[in-house]
Amino acid sequence: MTSITLTAEPNSHETLITRVFEAPRELVFKVCMDPALVPKWWGMGTTVDRMEPRPGGTWRFVSRDPAGNEYGFHGVYHAVESLARVVNTFEFEGMPGHILLETITFEEQDGKTTLTNHSVFQSVADRDGMLSSGMEAGATASMDRLAELLQAAQNGGSDA
Repeated sequence: MTSITLTAEPNSHETLITRVFEAPRELVFKVCMDPALVPKWWGMGTTVDRMEPRPGGTWRFVSRDPAGNEYGFHGVYHAVESLARVVNTFEFEGMPGHILLETITFEEQDGKTTLTNHSVFQSVADRDGMLSSGMEAGATASMDRLAELLQAAQNGGSDA
């Protein structure tokens, strides 16, 4: 199993996360953009409140921890290019006003798909705050669940 690569240069507003999946791009894109499948890999008791993957469409996910605390996340889609790229904003509702711009690309080579998430934060402090909040561990756990879901789908044991 591959792991994520997280790049966060000092004094930069940006992060770059990449992960290679042993699955075709069409399947990876489908699982990432299907509101019925997102809760299976986003984790932490996530429900999809709204997901309109089209330019100008909005999204909102709510995650619940074991103690029942809720954490909302939302944003707006700026571009959705089937199988290739998604651009959206991302805002944690617990810290309103700290919005980042994500560009997620899907590139296939030899039956494997590289998912790249390029995030641009409003400030270095916002970026560093996200990093210190456990961003790498959370991204790793989500991408591991996504890999498991993709593997199950390819073996005929999943709804994907």
